[in-house]
Amino acid sequence: MLKQIPNIITSLNILCGCVAVLFAVSGDLINAAIFVFLGIFFDFFDGLAARLLNAQSEVGLQLDSLADVVTSGVVPGIVMYQLLNLSYFGHMQSLTETFSGEGWNVGVKNYLPLIGLMIVVASAYRLAKFNVDTRQTSGFIGIPTPANTILVLSLPLILQFQYSELVESIILNKWFLIGITLLGSILMNAEIPLFALKFKTWDFKSNAVRYIFLILCGVLLVLLKFVAIPFIILLYIVLSLISQKKQIA
Repeated sequence: MLKQIPNIITSLNILCGCVAVLFAVSGDLINAAIFVFLGIFFDFFDGLAARLLNAQSEVGLQLDSLADVVTSGVVPGIVMYQLLNLSYFGHMQSLTETFSGEGWNVGVKNYLPLIGLMIVVASAYRLAKFNVDTRQTSGFIGIPTPANTILVLSLPLILQFQYSELVESIILNKWFLIGITLLGSILMNAEIPLFALKFKTWDFKSNAVRYIFLILCGVLLVLLKFVAIPFIILLYIVLSLISQKKQIA
């Protein structure tokens, strides 16, 4: 029974992702974000539980990726679709409205929000590569899907809790949203080595980049709140590149 605990935790991730999908489709992006963050929490602890219980398995690995496709692939794709709807039409809508008779008469503009679903495809491809890539045992190649998901989900949170006309003009700019979609899809599958937040020991010397990253994350979150999240993702990439350059040197 103990060996099944990691898979149970992963299943909770899937459940959270499914609930988040329902919220995102209905246009409730805040509750969608809450359940995604809860799913990512379970995603972190299923691996930890597997290592502590020595219960790693091929089934667990595949189940974990399937969970991530939902929580960190489908949900952010739908959220981006809804944000693009908000940008183009001033309101969120369902696919039924998108493909309605009126929509067909509007023309190609009505279908441009579907660009957001590129995140789903890119996430699934990244997760498939991860499962067969033997290089990603202690770090990542390309940004992890949860990192891209947190970036996307931060946008409606910023709009809701740190609203200003400047914030709205940036986040609901269609070119900004399309750019985030394309950039995230590329970075998830780019050949960029990134460190993982896995501590084999707790000493500072071998984990300096991780401790520095966590400290700076805390400072940014206190100062900027949700606005900090895009900067944290950028910081993660920059610190990874610096760390990689030092290792090569």
